[in-house]
Amino acid sequence: MKGIRALGAHQTLWDDRIPGFCARRRNSPAVVYGLKYRTKEGRQRWHTIGRHGAPWTPETARDEARRILAEVATGNDPAGDKLAFRQSATVAELCDEYLRAASEGRLLTRRGQDKKQSTLDTDRSRIAAHIKPLLGNRKIAEIGRADIEKFMHDVAGGKTKRRSHLGKPRAVSNVKGGRGAATRTVGLLGAIFNYGVRTSVCNQNPVVGIVRFADGRRNRRLTDGEYLKLGKSLGASKEIWPYAIAAARFLTLTGWRSGEALKLRWSYLDLKQRVACLPDTKTGASVRVISRAAIKVLEELPRSVDGLVFPSHDSGLMSGFPLMFRKVARFAELPQEVTPHVLRHSFASVAADLGFSELTIAALLGHRAGSITSRYTHQADTVLLAASDVVAAHIDNLMSDCKPQSLKAVVPLMAGG
Repeated sequence: MKGIRALGAHQTLWDDRIPGFCARRRNSPAVVYGLKYRTKEGRQRWHTIGRHGAPWTPETARDEARRILAEVATGNDPAGDKLAFRQSATVAELCDEYLRAASEGRLLTRRGQDKKQSTLDTDRSRIAAHIKPLLGNRKIAEIGRADIEKFMHDVAGGKTKRRSHLGKPRAVSNVKGGRGAATRTVGLLGAIFNYGVRTSVCNQNPVVGIVRFADGRRNRRLTDGEYLKLGKSLGASKEIWPYAIAAARFLTLTGWRSGEALKLRWSYLDLKQRVACLPDTKTGASVRVISRAAIKVLEELPRSVDGLVFPSHDSGLMSGFPLMFRKVARFAELPQEVTPHVLRHSFASVAADLGFSELTIAALLGHRAGSITSRYTHQADTVLLAASDVVAAHIDNLMSDCKPQSLKAVVPLMAGG
């Protein structure tokens, strides 16, 4: 293909050996190799091979033209595939469709239920914080396992780390990244790509086979000394919202999830029967027994106008509880790793120390495995009530520096638990 460099603007030089293969120059000095062909359906296509210069020379470009024509002969359409790729959805668009489907109830969990709003909020946050900044503009079809691996390590290494102010006073978004965030976000990506495969938006899920960081499940529990420090802090924290103090004490004595306590309403409670009927928890509707120690916390609380047991300053859910609990923990000189979730794990650990069975502990905590609670409507099982009293009394004693109940006194109760 002689005379390439002599091509003027808007000129095309056709090859005399391969039909449709050419070199052309448009408005720039660059010369581009291309191939014009017809598909088996008779559509005329233009396929750009590349610009003149390494690696494309007349010979290498001619070889590529031969390869493309061989594909066309078998019924493929490389130029059409490129066009479809350019028109395909981006990762950001797939994420938006995933969230839309979930919010409309078209995505069910493994239990066959709609995703909870709190889960959707978490998904939306991870998409905005990590997925869109790193992968949002990429086409779905070009994402492979290597891209997911890089994404995971980028999030773990803090590439998406940022701190920004939100619209409300003192409201701050603090994205930290880290291994835990990377593992959970890659899990979400897998679900998003699974949705894409199911809806024929993409052909495969590139997350399959990715080895993620260890889950890093939190096994932290309070020591006896830390229980005492926490008890003293709860009794001395006069500047913290009283309902937050009460919520922290209630969580310590029950092992409930913090969201379950903060959403608790007086209408859910039967204080006489010492039972709470929670209509919506992480594992669905749940019936919980309440210890005498926890009932005492509830009986000391004034009733709020909106019916919440632990309301915020201006009524409504107490969204600032994590910060208030952190103040309590700091006052008690507890490490930063002590969170409301640690109270839950500590409750379960104390119950295990006291010799209670896994089934009993699961029922007290509201685990799905504790489906025994589904048999109770308005009357709580006496064995569970007794178990909750023993565990809560033991923790209450630890928090008030009293001698805990002897384990020997608990053993006979286990026959029914």
